[in-house]
Formats: sequence, C-alpha cells, structure tokens
Amino acid sequence: MKHRTLTRKLSRDSAHRKAMMRNLVTALFEHDKVETTHAKAKELKKAADKMITLAKRGDLHARRLAEAYMHSHTVCGKLFAEAKDRYQQRSGGYVRVVATRVRRGDAAPMAIVELVSASESK
Repeated sequence: MKHRTLTRKLSRDSAHRKAMMRNLVTALFEHDKVETTHAKAKELKKAADKMITLAKRGDLHARRLAEAYMHSHTVCGKLFAEAKDRYQQRSGGYVRVVATRVRRGDAAPMAIVELVSASESK
C-alpha cells in the first residue's frame, strides 16, 4: 500500500537519493533547464519550488537552509539575487515539467525541467 508515502524511492537508498536531488536542484538553478527521467523530474519540481520559496523569503535563516541543501554557494547567491524580482507576483508553480522523448537505451520516459520566466507570470 502507498498510504502516507510522500516521495518516490527512485530505486536508490536514502543517501544516494538525497545527493542526487541536491545535484539536480543545483544544476537546475545553474543552467535554468535540466533533462532527466520523468519520475526524477516530478521530485525535482517539489525540491526546486521549496528552494525558490526560501529565496523569496530572503532572510538569513532561509539563505542558510538553501545553502545547506544546494552544492554551490555561487548558484545559491544567484538564486537569492534573482528570485525575489523574478517570482514576486507568483505564489507557486515556479518550475515546469515537459515530457519530451523516450530514452533509447532503456525506454525510460524523459522530461525537461525548466524555470518559468518572469514574462510568463500569471
């Protein structure tokens, strides 16, 4: 049964899953777009939305929480500098998941995860 199951296990143990999500979140904010499997993309969307919400808050505690999660201090600084202006009018939905193709080697469904730009705000 899947009662009270909050996250996908992604066929990894907890330490590997956490490190992978931290790497994906850091890469997403560094490049504004990442291609990964669809299941990982759904989990990445949750984590990235939380990081942007922390950046919108902008206080010292939020910055320390974000820097503890992300691997790069420069990417975290970029996020805190741009997020307040970029997502001021949005109350959520900062990340978009677009299904793209099927991977050739193992037929895994792939998706592109990208940040929603300020011009596409509600």
